[in-house]
Amino acid sequence: MAMSLVACIEDGIDTSPSSQPTFSVDTLDIGVVFTDQPTPTSRFMVYNRYDKIINISNIALRSGGSTFRLNVDGFSGSSFQNVEIRPKDSIYVFVEATLRPNGAPELTEIEDILDFTTNGVTQSVVLRAEGQDVTRLRGELIEADTRFESAYPYQVYDSLVVAENVTLTIPAGTTLHFHDKAYMRVYGRLVTEGTPEKPVNFCGDRTGSVVGDISFDLMASQWDGLHFAPESRGNNLSHTVIRNTVSGVVADSLSQVTFLNCRLRNSATYSLVSRYSDMRLIGCEVAEAADGALALIGGKFEANHCTFANYYLFAALRGEIVQLYHYDYENDNNSGMPYLEARFSNSIIYGNGTDFSAKSLDGSAVSLRRCLLKSNGSDDENFIDCIWDADPLYYTVREDYLFDYRLQPESPAVASADPLLTLPEASRDAYGAPRLPNPNIGAYQAVKED
Repeated sequence: MAMSLVACIEDGIDTSPSSQPTFSVDTLDIGVVFTDQPTPTSRFMVYNRYDKIINISNIALRSGGSTFRLNVDGFSGSSFQNVEIRPKDSIYVFVEATLRPNGAPELTEIEDILDFTTNGVTQSVVLRAEGQDVTRLRGELIEADTRFESAYPYQVYDSLVVAENVTLTIPAGTTLHFHDKAYMRVYGRLVTEGTPEKPVNFCGDRTGSVVGDISFDLMASQWDGLHFAPESRGNNLSHTVIRNTVSGVVADSLSQVTFLNCRLRNSATYSLVSRYSDMRLIGCEVAEAADGALALIGGKFEANHCTFANYYLFAALRGEIVQLYHYDYENDNNSGMPYLEARFSNSIIYGNGTDFSAKSLDGSAVSLRRCLLKSNGSDDENFIDCIWDADPLYYTVREDYLFDYRLQPESPAVASADPLLTLPEASRDAYGAPRLPNPNIGAYQAVKED
């Protein structure tokens, strides 16, 4: 479709071939997008740096517009004529696309050229996207033992529910993308089989960047979260990353969950909540949440070689990194449930704000052995052989949107763990690096690559 955007603003159009618009990008890379659905809108700017009007006589997609859709200065189409830009002014070009299915799990790169002809000279901006086929689930109820396939990622709308007495197995390398407000609830059993080389991913379905270099991977509130219902037993998650949630991961009364070398992060509330559940965390990172990284309310809990941190960027922190509730008679919540029994060993609790909600654990069944803490305290019957008031020296740089909880070589946590406390399951970290014979405190033994 051709459209003329003629505006009689003022006289004095610059007709010199050397007078050309400039662009905010040479290539507009939309990134990886799901096929057969519209992409989010991307944009770039076209500037007139001169003292007179410049007239762009033609703007057109070289392909004719089969994949990419344009809006130039408020008008939609695939080609535009006589687009004028006032002196020292600019216009926006908005771009959307719908990519056809690839018919294969591999990414397919799609490019088009957007040509701008001004005073007889043509300049171009490359439009680029990579298409990914997905398996779409809408209000999915798993009613029989099921094993997902890893070849294609999944896009979940509304809900993914595992019924009672049913096991859902998710193999290594599988990614589940959850749409806005979607959630996963497990009444039966969930098993993930991630590996260091091929983790399992639970994340939002937005790709690319929010703005500038801020990736959607860092943003919470893209989907609701993962909920283990009361009495959901035998859940085992290995090398699994769960991020971008509203409510994080919640394990309810009498549920039983084991996390091995998992990363739970980027939640608008808590990254992990255990309410009277039986939970084990081995080699895990729990981080980045507005309310706090971890909340324990009664139940049984064990953390070995874990890192609990909070440098959440997009809201003021509302609570301690690790929070304990219903752990002794002074904190009784009148639920009638047993008090919390919790053991932390060879773990780090350090980040912005206060590290630990309970300053005294006298008489409780909560213990911390050989843990590195932000607080300036001292050992007693509950805090045993701990490292107090010491910066673990993560590689995290909050202002640069870098959240890497591996340890710098000079960290006081390096080679400082008690190897006698290292559980057999913790023999290797999430990167596959062996911990023994000189294990680090925290989740990571692996060194950061240059």
